[in-house]
Amino acid sequence: MADGQRLMAVSRRPCKTMPTIFSHAIFSTALGAAYATEPMPKRFWFLVAMCSVLPDFDVLAFNLGIPYRSVWGHRGFTHSALFAVLAGCVIAWTAFRQEELVTMKRSRISLAIFFSVATISHLALDSLTNGGLGVAALWPFENARYFAPWRPIRVSPIGADFFSAYGMQVLANEIVWIWLPALTMVAATRLFQRTVLTANTN
Repeated sequence: MADGQRLMAVSRRPCKTMPTIFSHAIFSTALGAAYATEPMPKRFWFLVAMCSVLPDFDVLAFNLGIPYRSVWGHRGFTHSALFAVLAGCVIAWTAFRQEELVTMKRSRISLAIFFSVATISHLALDSLTNGGLGVAALWPFENARYFAPWRPIRVSPIGADFFSAYGMQVLANEIVWIWLPALTMVAATRLFQRTVLTANTN
């Protein structure tokens, strides 16, 4: 199949160019668990989950007839570091009251960095998939699409196809390459925090 035909075929299957929304949410929630040292409001966790899927709102481009390869298409400008930083800043400066910052023991700058990283995690996971186009991580400085050198994550079907045999294989793949590393990160962070707390109290 020629490259142009292959790209056209991929563009007709937008549902198979990303990890599942479950895995995106699990990984960003793990980042939140590692970041939080105090009880966080429910809004914090909702926004963490939203950051994990926010870049994929660009799938609407398929319905609007925007080509996949366009910077305005799927994995285009919403999959850039700049978009992630802007999203993180907007959330940090609009979603939390000053008294909540005191309770959370976090500054707006700290929250902006965290929510930016939570959004960038989506780009990172997409770059590890074995299908579709890469992510426009450096937009607007350049429109090139990037993949990681190593891509162990299978692209995922959504909708009814998710419950197919292939969907279950994808889920098993993501448990190995996303869920388990996320849980390991949380466990290691908690252990480190407990060790530091113990050392400070002795």
